[in-house]
Amino acid sequence: MPVGANRGYTASAAGVALETMTTTVLIVDDEPGILATLSGVLSDEGYATLTTESGEAAVELYRERRPDVVFLDVWLPDRDGLETLQALRELDPAAAVIMMSGHGTASTAVKAIKMGAFEYVEKPLSYNEAVDAVAGALSYRESVSRDSGLLESLEKTKTRLEAMPELEPAPELALLQETDEAQRTLSAGTVLYGLGLHSGNRTGMTLQPLPVDTGIHFVSLPTNTYLPAHVTSVAETDHATTLSREGQEIKTVEHLLSALSASGVTNLLIKVHGEIPVLDGSALEFCEALERVGVVEQDAARREIVIDRRYEVEGEGGKRLSIEPADVFSARYELSYPPPVGDQVCDFVLSDYQAYRDAIAPARTFGFMKDLQMMNELGLGTGGRLDNCILVGEDNVINTTLRFPDEFARHKVLDIIGDLYLLGYPIRGRVEAHLTGHKMNIAMLREIAAG
Repeated sequence: MPVGANRGYTASAAGVALETMTTTVLIVDDEPGILATLSGVLSDEGYATLTTESGEAAVELYRERRPDVVFLDVWLPDRDGLETLQALRELDPAAAVIMMSGHGTASTAVKAIKMGAFEYVEKPLSYNEAVDAVAGALSYRESVSRDSGLLESLEKTKTRLEAMPELEPAPELALLQETDEAQRTLSAGTVLYGLGLHSGNRTGMTLQPLPVDTGIHFVSLPTNTYLPAHVTSVAETDHATTLSREGQEIKTVEHLLSALSASGVTNLLIKVHGEIPVLDGSALEFCEALERVGVVEQDAARREIVIDRRYEVEGEGGKRLSIEPADVFSARYELSYPPPVGDQVCDFVLSDYQAYRDAIAPARTFGFMKDLQMMNELGLGTGGRLDNCILVGEDNVINTTLRFPDEFARHKVLDIIGDLYLLGYPIRGRVEAHLTGHKMNIAMLREIAAG
């Protein structure tokens, strides 16, 4: 079968001599620039190259063409690199696979090696690193082909990914009602990269479509641990909302969930390691990513939680949060900090997605210079940079220009929308909040869930 772009992969310029060259390298990466650069380097060295952005296509290419070496990225839009590695090794236990990532972790590297990857390298690769990696992989493959005992050992000792359990929708609630709107998911998978706000680690995230009546779900890489996007998974609420299960954590889920809630996405699989990328500190880039890929309606009605009475939680220092019946979702947040922030009020009605995108999504997270030492001692905020949060000094904002005069209060509304989506369904009701944060948002969810 000829290689064609309609199958999700292409041959490099060196492909004109594909049939006569003895060594072929398959490069699998979601970034076209990496594909082009690495393919060019290896072509200059006399190798034939095949490239694809798809894990599915990579497995098919390997089955059809049996390349000698594979460069395989961890973050792919349709199936992650570890899943693809497992499929390649099932096809060929001696597959010489070089895992690579610019947003990986030591645990991912260890997992890849245990699963049978020949090597794990960090992007960007230098010219010499790429060439040396191929030479090493070819030597490894030659050794395996000569030693039947080694091949038998590889077949016996390869580590597999834990099978992910069947995804179940959020628990039923008595307040659920069917709406006139359809359920939604993404038209295709996509990958986002960035820093974790609190971990400071480089991280990637894959968003993948799911069928109707599935819900929003997280998977922690590289362990393949499943964490439902539900209040029952919430472990911490200090400075961000953290989900936890079986020793695995996913931090700062609220900004992404806020964008998903406002855009009506009801079914989605989110693969990430450790922490959702903070991007610019708001939900705007998440909205842009959803728009770029495309949100599509599905053949089933969306359900929402219709608040039937007043719920209220209170905290120290006059903190209070309430929600009561209303025709649409709206939220009023009252914020009070010492100058230069001062008193702010944001009163927002979620009339449609565009209202959210214009008025709430651009509002960024913020922090205070006086708190930085304490947060660093707690291991928080280490990913804060001048371009991904509002940094407030004693007298003024010191690193940026505010997007709105009341941007701080607007971001609090953004957080409320994201946290409230952890009941698994959008909420119809009127929220009023005074000086509250993630802790009380989650307490409110538990009140609603308890009835």
